[in-house]
Amino acid sequence: MEKKYVIGVDFGSDSVRAVVVDTASGEIAGSGTAFYPRWKKGLYQHPEQNIFRQHPLDYLEALESCVKESLADLDEGQIQRIVGIGIDTTGSTPVPVNQEGVPLALLPEFAECENAMFHLWKDHSAAEEAEELHKAFTSGSVDYSRYQGKYCSEWFWAKILHTVRQDKRIREAAYTWYEHCDWMTGVLCKKTRPEEIYHSACGAGHKALWHSSWAGLPSAEVLERADPYLALVQKRYGNHPRPATVKAGELSEEWAKRLGLREKIAVSGSSFDAHAGAVGAGIREKVMVCTLGTSAVDMLVVKDKDLQGKDIRRFGGQAEDSILPGYTGIETGQAAFGDIFAWFKKILMWPVVQSRGCLAEEEYLAFCSRMEDQMLFELQEQAQRLPDDPFPISLDWFNGRRYPDTGDSKKAMIANLTLGMEAPFIYRALVFGAICGLKRIVDGFEEARIEIQKIVAVGGISKKSDYIMQMMADVLRKKIAILDADQTCALGAAIYGAMAGGIYQDVETALEHMSAKCVKEYLPEDTDKYHRHYEEYLRLAGLADQWD
Repeated sequence: MEKKYVIGVDFGSDSVRAVVVDTASGEIAGSGTAFYPRWKKGLYQHPEQNIFRQHPLDYLEALESCVKESLADLDEGQIQRIVGIGIDTTGSTPVPVNQEGVPLALLPEFAECENAMFHLWKDHSAAEEAEELHKAFTSGSVDYSRYQGKYCSEWFWAKILHTVRQDKRIREAAYTWYEHCDWMTGVLCKKTRPEEIYHSACGAGHKALWHSSWAGLPSAEVLERADPYLALVQKRYGNHPRPATVKAGELSEEWAKRLGLREKIAVSGSSFDAHAGAVGAGIREKVMVCTLGTSAVDMLVVKDKDLQGKDIRRFGGQAEDSILPGYTGIETGQAAFGDIFAWFKKILMWPVVQSRGCLAEEEYLAFCSRMEDQMLFELQEQAQRLPDDPFPISLDWFNGRRYPDTGDSKKAMIANLTLGMEAPFIYRALVFGAICGLKRIVDGFEEARIEIQKIVAVGGISKKSDYIMQMMADVLRKKIAILDADQTCALGAAIYGAMAGGIYQDVETALEHMSAKCVKEYLPEDTDKYHRHYEEYLRLAGLADQWD
């Protein structure tokens, strides 16, 4: 049989990655990466105000560049045997659009208006609106927080409400709003009008509160109490959301030419990045997939019957078909993970950065690179040799707390410090605190009788740090599996593309052939070592909650 191929495209916070995947083996035949040119220049970002916007042209230009790069090593015969393409993006990353489904920032009059651009997932400028909406969603006859917990400033309705209150021009010009993943799928299919665009079950369920138990989005009456504009968005939403495995459409003539592909290959539905990453990692029941990046996003799939009568909103959000069709997808995680260690490295490198003018630029950059590499190695080596007492404790809420009990305004801290402690003590505290944040989530699910037998860890940290992974196995008392793939999100998007392209009729078979394979496992070794310190972490967290 001739080999068939699919393309998976993963839009991240800084760049977009594309992989060409053999549908029979999951082997990567080609790959490409493109950074967003405007974002790379630092445009439309205001960290001090928690504002992060991205221009739609960044997405379109980077998509074209990375897909072409991924095809560079394929011959024409292989390119002609590409049967599908799938996409994942960050989320919730919504954008205001006009009645044709065009993002307002693509119109001349809004070309440099940040409110007309995509509102990146980590934009937290809508914190007040999120609080207001949570009260609205929980005060009526229907509790719309039942499956997601407290409404978050990162999510769909909060960002819309904040923006239309701040900017009258957007309120008047924006016919409705789209998630990034929906718009990209619509662009490739040339189906971007509100009445025809595909909606992702992942985005709709986890961020816009779509659920079958109340037959759709939150009611127009509830949304109107917050702002009549939100009721208009609800009314204009269009098609019911569907799983990412469906065929959303076919590649248009325009985008076939731009990407160097043949027309009418299948375009699958879309998903958010970590959800697609769970698919690329081969998610199944009783396995938690942890994507350890700047933040930590953790995924589970559970049959609906096994969730009946269980209230787990403190520990994660549920959405129907959001990861695999026929399952409820559970999304949980921590608002900071790798970011914590990057922050600590930045603190330690501060004197070096201040001395930049003392060396030639090339010499300075080489010195910084050596310092950073050596620093991480030495910190981990020394941290492993530290005595069990003293043991400073860190809370991992450096970017607020995602779960359990969502709190955007929560702050981190480090307790039990003395003047005798050096950098390795603090590094160990930061690692332990981050893992304790994950343990609270895992314990919450298991107390609700949702069994987790194994953790699959993906992301750069999982491959770079034996120290962190072994501590994770010990603290969680779980086996930790490390996979052979660097681009599990893009691989998951490719698996969706294979389903849409008709290669597989059921997703389980697709996962068996195409998902990433385990290359290393960490087994729990000293499961009692950290128990006392975890109790101290819980006490500190309880005290911090009382202080708020």
